[in-house]
Amino acid sequence: MEVIPQVAKGLQVTITVLLASALLAYLLAFVAGLSKLSNNVLIRKATGVYVEIFRGTSLIVQLFWLYYAIPMLFGIQLGTNWWIGVIAIGLNYGAYLSEVVRSSIVAVDKGQSEAATALNMSSFQRMRLIIFPQAVRMMLPEFGNYTILILKSTSLVSLIGLHDVLYYGDIIRSTNASATPIVYGVILVFYFILALPLIWMTRKGEAIAKKGAASS
Repeated sequence: MEVIPQVAKGLQVTITVLLASALLAYLLAFVAGLSKLSNNVLIRKATGVYVEIFRGTSLIVQLFWLYYAIPMLFGIQLGTNWWIGVIAIGLNYGAYLSEVVRSSIVAVDKGQSEAATALNMSSFQRMRLIIFPQAVRMMLPEFGNYTILILKSTSLVSLIGLHDVLYYGDIIRSTNASATPIVYGVILVFYFILALPLIWMTRKGEAIAKKGAASS
């Protein structure tokens, strides 16, 4: 079917945006999540502003703000359309995931931290050796779920001209309206196939988290 190879042209963009924005979101999640637990009030407040802005506003608006508004208002070019898409998605989901990081760290049994303190461990050693490994196990399922959401959000980059699978699908639909059901059916299948390994990894993460909870 001619629709499939045409839509497949956008797979590279979809996959690279997914990988790059997910990595950026993970990085921001750990930085912001740990910053929200900082003893420094300014760091906590500044991180809180970032998290609330990006969780409280639409990803589409954020994407358009980075693409249209910032260059017009400040004359700052954030890079290619690809980079703008990655930055927008990464900032948005980094804000959501930062709460997963923060809440997972807080959820670790305080008794274990107190026991580590009794063994003369420094705060860094307690975090690195005791708290963080347990918190990461708890984070895994939510990180998997949000990664699937990041995959779905990559479809928005077609709005700023990136040639992803949805972009090519829209081109076919605009030239052949009768093919619309087939086009969007093919796109759905592509996204589902891309999501399958993420779904599998999420289930593995859930299994690891359950083992960690059972052994603690």
